[in-house]
Amino acid sequence: MPDVMESSEMRGEMRSCGSRARTVLLAAFVLVLGSGCATTASNPQDPLEGYNRAMFSFNEGVDKVLIKPAAQAYETVLPSPVRTGVSNVFGNLGDPWVGLNNLLQGKFADALSDMMRFLFNSTFGFVGWVDIASEMGFPKHDEDFGQTLGRWGVGEGAYVVLPILGPRTLRDAAALPADMAGDIVNGVGDIPTRNTLTGLRIVNTRANLLGIDKTLSEGTLDKYSYVRDFYLEQRRYKVFDGNPPRVYEDFSRAGQDSLRLGSAVDELAAASLEGLELLGVGGLASIAGADESVN
Repeated sequence: MPDVMESSEMRGEMRSCGSRARTVLLAAFVLVLGSGCATTASNPQDPLEGYNRAMFSFNEGVDKVLIKPAAQAYETVLPSPVRTGVSNVFGNLGDPWVGLNNLLQGKFADALSDMMRFLFNSTFGFVGWVDIASEMGFPKHDEDFGQTLGRWGVGEGAYVVLPILGPRTLRDAAALPADMAGDIVNGVGDIPTRNTLTGLRIVNTRANLLGIDKTLSEGTLDKYSYVRDFYLEQRRYKVFDGNPPRVYEDFSRAGQDSLRLGSAVDELAAASLEGLELLGVGGLASIAGADESVN
């Protein structure tokens, strides 16, 4: 009989412990939801901030463990002139798609310039290894289908961080299939060759960004917020060809990093930001993206 009573008491204690554990878990879950909602409310352009921060950390982890070490080894093995030549080749392969987007945006002179760049660099520049087109007066442009959609009035939508692909707006994310379809590297039929070229493009671009990414880590208190705000401002800057609508400063957001285009720090941050878009056609098509004209 005492054994039965002890067993009953033990079961009661176990149920009580289980109930307390469920209560603790429920409370933790509510706290997580509450913190996510509070974070969401802090920036109306970033309603998915809780998810975005988690994905941002994941992408940084992938870069730290896989991509950055490969880029460091690549930089050690190959001298700077070779890396520059590789960057020029990938930049040249991206010019036809840039030109088509300029055409779709009604910028016919720029579209013609892009086609001339591709023609001269592909022939006299040894498949783009040497960027002679720039010396001939044909500047490098930076256009993608997301900018084309923005040019014709499609709203940018919410900010979102994609796995591996990095920061985007919903408009830019929707434009990704078109950008990938227009990428010559993605169009290579032989799968091993395509994978090799894709890997080389990623590692080469990341190698050119080594050292510059320290700007984001050391120059801001909240790296995620800085990248988000800079990305959104940079995209508007590109969509409106350097003349975005005036946005007044929200002084109620004191404590967050404020951004201004044009400073030396922002130019470095722009290059780092390109590197965060690990597989994006526009982001890793060429390291020259940070120095390209916005026309």
